Formats: sequence, structure tokens, C-alpha cells
Amino acid sequence: MNTSFRQHIAATLTQIEADGLYKKERLIASPQGGKVQIVSGSGTRQVINLCANNYLGLADHPDIIAAAKQAMDEFGFGMASVRFICGTQTLHRDLEKTIANYLGKDDAILFAACFDANGGVFEPLLGAEDAIISDSLNHASIIDGVRLSKAKRYRFANSDMNELEDRLKEADKDGARFKLIVTDGVFSMDGYIANLPAIAELADRYGALIMVDDCHATGHLGEKGRGTPALTGVGNRIDIVTGTLGKSLGGSMGGFVAADQAIIDLLRQRARPYLFSNSLAPAVAAGSIKAIEIAEAADERRRQVMAHAARFRAGISRAGFELLPGETPIIPVMLHDARRAQDMAAALDERGVYVAGFFFPVVPVGKARIRTQMSAALSEADVDFAIGAFEDAGRALGII
Repeated sequence: MNTSFRQHIAATLTQIEADGLYKKERLIASPQGGKVQIVSGSGTRQVINLCANNYLGLADHPDIIAAAKQAMDEFGFGMASVRFICGTQTLHRDLEKTIANYLGKDDAILFAACFDANGGVFEPLLGAEDAIISDSLNHASIIDGVRLSKAKRYRFANSDMNELEDRLKEADKDGARFKLIVTDGVFSMDGYIANLPAIAELADRYGALIMVDDCHATGHLGEKGRGTPALTGVGNRIDIVTGTLGKSLGGSMGGFVAADQAIIDLLRQRARPYLFSNSLAPAVAAGSIKAIEIAEAADERRRQVMAHAARFRAGISRAGFELLPGETPIIPVMLHDARRAQDMAAALDERGVYVAGFFFPVVPVGKARIRTQMSAALSEADVDFAIGAFEDAGRALGII
């Protein structure tokens, strides 16, 4: 490698660490769950897990594992191909139809991840004469996907409907042919739910389409877990839904777009991450079908995760921590400073609670936090233990 380039990379990494922004991965020696075994210098130990997207607690569900094992016996380990060459099995179409039926759409199309779904959805559908109006807190995958399209780009402050209307007017003034409003259903770093009824009203008034990334809602929010469109009563008005199989719906991998048949058909022809990426492994497809079946009937799990969220939020507030308001299983504990967030995460690890500090570039400078996430895999005793650990660590570090 070029010596000056290697020195440049090394200096960048040194600066990242000096700024308290260096991210370190930890090793888990067990299935994902409410409690996990983590590997440390002294061996493995069990901790309560508050930082997975395992909202319904399905990541280690025996029926999903059994479906995945059976699929490997029947369909093999992998596809070794993209979909349109020789990589489509009956399992893939079964999963796409299952997703579409679950979300009330004509059809769905699978991607290797929702990052790819969001990266591939805009460019085939919209051209230079069109407009995308995007919420300022949208996920990085949406931001990158928008950048890949030739459409004009407009941005509105998070859930600011007055500013959204201004951007819609601006797009009309600029002569936009088609307008697409795009928003997260639940904003992953904050836990806020998008104001979809107001967005739908403005979309109707200005003739715009609506796309919702519902990764942090599908499975555990809304009737039967059908996400924020169902939760807010505007499911029929949302034109495009993107989502993941890597969170509530089994926690494996893979993303999707669900929409009108013509939209899905065009994405199948033109979406580059779909055309040039391997098909999902058979085990993932079969396990995800079973996960959706379980999620649709999982009212008790949905009740449990929301009860845990209310219990944890109340306990952490009483302890004196600063929380962002919200009504989802995502509960950010605000610490503002990146190094303090990392120190808090380390202190909680010592006390048997597994969390992660979030800081720039994942969140803005000065908005560092511990993002906690509740799961139906937790017990009330687990939640209470975590509250006590937060209080003890917070006092030890002078945070509360």
C-alpha cells in the first residue's frame, strides 16, 4: 500500500479515537435474546440486552429456527446467483406474497437489506423532472438512495408540517412532474412516530406520493403489527412501504419494498441492488415467512413490549435521567457528550446490562445518547434490574 495513504488512514483512525468516536464491536456467544452471553477477557458472562432490534423477541424462536432448518434440507444453503438469472425459488415468491398480504399491498420485492431497498427504490421510479421531499431525520439509507436518483431534492425539518407544505409548494413552483414525500415511520435514533395523517392530508392537497420506511415499526406497532400506516389509520394512503426482516420479523436479514404492482414490476426490471445482489438464502426466506405468521398473531408480545417500555421509561425518569419523549420501544437516554455515552455504556456493561453509546456520525454532534430498546424477550425483573443498573452507573459517573 502507498505509504502516505496508509499514514493518512492511520491518522484518521487516531483522530476518531481521540475524539471519543471510535466504535468497538463486542462478541456474543449465544443466540440473540433478552439475555445474551458476551465474550470478555475473563471468559463469557450473561447480560441483559437492551440494544437489539428484537422487539417481539423472535430472533431465537424455535418455530422460526425449525422452518429455517427444514428449508436448508429442502432448498439448500444458498442461491449462488441473482434473482433474474437462476436465483429465484418458490420460497422467494412465497415470502414476497406473504409480505404483500401482511401489509395490504399488491406485491413486494426482496432485497439483501432494507439499506439496499432504500438505495434502489428512488432511481428507477423518478427522474430529473421529479421531486423527493424528505424528512431531515430520515435514515442514512434513504439519504443515500435519494442521492443516487436524478430527482430534485427537498428537505423539511423533522415532522414540521408547515415546512413540508412549503417544500411541496416549492416543488410545484419548480415544475416538478411527480412529487414523493418520504419519511421514516419510526425515527430510529429518537423513537418518534411520523405524523402520517398530516402527511397524507398534505399529499392529497398537493398531489404527492408517500413512501414510508417502517423498519422500526413493522411487526410490533399497529393492528397485527402492520406498522405505522396501520397504527395511524392511513394504511390505504401510503403508496410505498419499505421494511426489514432483520428486526421484529425474526431478526435475520433482508429488506423489501411493498407497493402497487406496477411499482414492484418496474423495480424488478431496474432496481440495481436487486439486479446485482445474490438472492436471500433459503433458510432466511423460510424463517421469515414463519416469523410473519407468528408476528401477525403476537398481540400478547406486542402488549408485553409496550408494557416494558412504559415501565422502563417511568423508572429511568424517576432516577433523574433526561429522556426524549416517545411512545415506542425505543427510549433514548440523552448524555450529549460522546465520551460520556461510551463511559456510561462501559459502566452498564460492568453492571450486567448490554447497551451501546450512539454519537456522531450516527447522531448529530452534542446529541450523544444511550439508545435503549425494549423486547418482549425481557421479563419485568429484567427491566427493573436494568433500571437499577442505570441509576447506580449514573450516580457513579455523576450523570444524575
